[in-house]
Amino acid sequence: MDKLELEARTLQFSITLISFLRKIPKDTINRNIIFQLSKSGTSIGANYREANSAESIKDFKHKINISLKEATESVYWLKILLASNPRFQVEVSGLLDEAEQLTRIFGKIVSTCLSKIENSK
Repeated sequence: MDKLELEARTLQFSITLISFLRKIPKDTINRNIIFQLSKSGTSIGANYREANSAESIKDFKHKINISLKEATESVYWLKILLASNPRFQVEVSGLLDEAEQLTRIFGKIVSTCLSKIENSK
């Protein structure tokens, strides 16, 4: 997967997530989950785009690591959302699968960056 494909994929994840979150009932518990998930889920792609403008491999790795952390956090909040709103299992399952895939992708990118940094020493 190239840079533009991953940018498109993270953008689509954000758009799909936002569209879905608008369907969730806004009770006391869900409001917090929606708030947290909207922040972490949309930050994945924003930080990836920032990484693509990095000034060095270390800067790139740092920003990619933020994308990884946001993807990991999104997985957490999606699991909480599913547990507290089981009637949305189909929609959450698709988002959860994508968030987990993004976590693996960004984890691999971080790992590759670490190897490059170590090999350049």
